[in-house]
Amino acid sequence: MRGHIPEVTDTQEELAEKRRGRLIGEFWYRFGGNRAGVAGLALVASFCVIALLAPWIAPFGQMDSSAGPALSPPTSRNILGTDDLGRDILSAIIYGARPSLLVGILSAGIAAILGTVVGIVSGYYGGSIDDILMRFTEMVMTIPIFVLAVIIVTFFGSSMPFVVMTIALLIWPGTARVTRSETMRIEKMEFVNVARSFGASTREIITGELLPNIVGPIVVTWTLCVGFSILMAAGLSFIGLGDINYPDWGYMLQRSMAFINRAWWMSVFPGISIFLVVLAFNLIGDAISDAFSPKAITGEK
Repeated sequence: MRGHIPEVTDTQEELAEKRRGRLIGEFWYRFGGNRAGVAGLALVASFCVIALLAPWIAPFGQMDSSAGPALSPPTSRNILGTDDLGRDILSAIIYGARPSLLVGILSAGIAAILGTVVGIVSGYYGGSIDDILMRFTEMVMTIPIFVLAVIIVTFFGSSMPFVVMTIALLIWPGTARVTRSETMRIEKMEFVNVARSFGASTREIITGELLPNIVGPIVVTWTLCVGFSILMAAGLSFIGLGDINYPDWGYMLQRSMAFINRAWWMSVFPGISIFLVVLAFNLIGDAISDAFSPKAITGEK
């Protein structure tokens, strides 16, 4: 009997692993059928590669004022023109992708973790715990996020780590509400009750049954939060509250305002960069949402 139990367990683990592999394969198949999502993923990947390889692919240094004549329009030497100090706009955009993407991805990641924890605890335990957590979540959601971010950064500093944490602590409620809703829905399903009947602990139910089934909505929310975080960080930099040690696209827009009538390229190209990367993350989120939708899984139209 003792020799038979491990064999059954191993078989069950192998079947579970094959099922997970099949589900992942099916997800990528459905995601790959969404052209907009694939285009968004390719665009985000391109921006990430550009940010990582900035020192090697940028024509000039980010602060190199000898790149060309000041306020020069796009030329063969300076493809996107130069700013008021003679710095190359293309190089500034390439280097500016680093802080813009980093703040967006890290802020959204921290917010996703906080929101997931709050949402699962609230949805799983319910009762007074749910009431307290959701009332606090709703209170945070009623606050004008950008205004509060401006106040916090103004009084406590605008270093990049602080900006990341500030944004994360203001945008997590959306993830919390989505996670709570999915947790309450899945927690009532039969396979969760079966796990309880076999003596599964709360930790095992949350990590083994709930999390794998709500990862889709969490990832969708994360992609949307990345775009929103990039916009918030750019907005803070635009009004002079970004980290000047890491000039991002918002900083470039701020610098361009004084020359908006003389050098349109200083504002247009950073603005296009922000638009494209935010759009790309939204397209990815829509594609992931479609791939995880019941109609896509069942093949219905």
